[in-house]
Amino acid sequence: MNLDNLVALAYFTGWKLVRALPEKFAYASFEWIGTITLRRNGAPIRRLRSNLQRVCPEKDSAAMEQLMVNAVSSYMRYWCDTFRSPDWSKDRVKKTVTVTREELLTEPMRDGRGVVIALPHAGNWDHAGAYFCGMGFPLVTVAERVKPEALFNKFLEYRQNIGMEVLALDSRSIVTLMQRAREGRLIALVADRDLSKSGVDVSFFGHPARMPAGPALLAIRTGIPLITAYVSYAPTGIHIVFNSVEIPSNGSEEEKISQVVQKCADLFAEGIASSPQDWHMLQRIW
Repeated sequence: MNLDNLVALAYFTGWKLVRALPEKFAYASFEWIGTITLRRNGAPIRRLRSNLQRVCPEKDSAAMEQLMVNAVSSYMRYWCDTFRSPDWSKDRVKKTVTVTREELLTEPMRDGRGVVIALPHAGNWDHAGAYFCGMGFPLVTVAERVKPEALFNKFLEYRQNIGMEVLALDSRSIVTLMQRAREGRLIALVADRDLSKSGVDVSFFGHPARMPAGPALLAIRTGIPLITAYVSYAPTGIHIVFNSVEIPSNGSEEEKISQVVQKCADLFAEGIASSPQDWHMLQRIW
């Protein structure tokens, strides 16, 4: 058995095992895994610390270490949620979500206009997706292909079972997204890290970064509303904060995209600054 197959087997075994465990024991186990992972201080943990130091430069070493404890705990909670949520009832999903400015999403969706949501890697976005799928809104998203293929297919199945249409991230996905936007769908795109290497330059926490143009491009070309979402953890679930992003009326398409992506970056920064422990960014962004 090759390494890819071993990785997939480990995930599949974990998925079944964690669902079978008593809930409190499952979450306590993930807390323990998080403690060990933080202590080992591998490359992903060092990158997370570096990213959070950019977000919270005012924190001294003791405060930063406490933030890291909280951040790794939040990340472990996300993974335990992911493994266990296929067994959650629709009622549990509904009761464990609170939303600020929910009407920014629900009103245009009920009018048949569709919405594009841009969001960072924060909280549990699948939980948020399940909440809005439960309202009957057809949700479309994009996923990066990962190896092994069997693992990618497992996550694809997981999100499809929530009620999402999941497109593989490739050159054809933007064409399908344009079509879905014109059909009045709800399109959710994680957009705080450029995966295409052709993103838009932004200032993010006072430092240069690149973010994808997809959400801005969809809103500009189709005319549907663009909003940002920040998902953070609450004691009993998640909280979502929506903000509207105005599309400029003047300038070239390229200029409009640049302005809109920068506005999204600014709103991401507001959300992350309010709850930095829930920003699960373990990859390079600056």
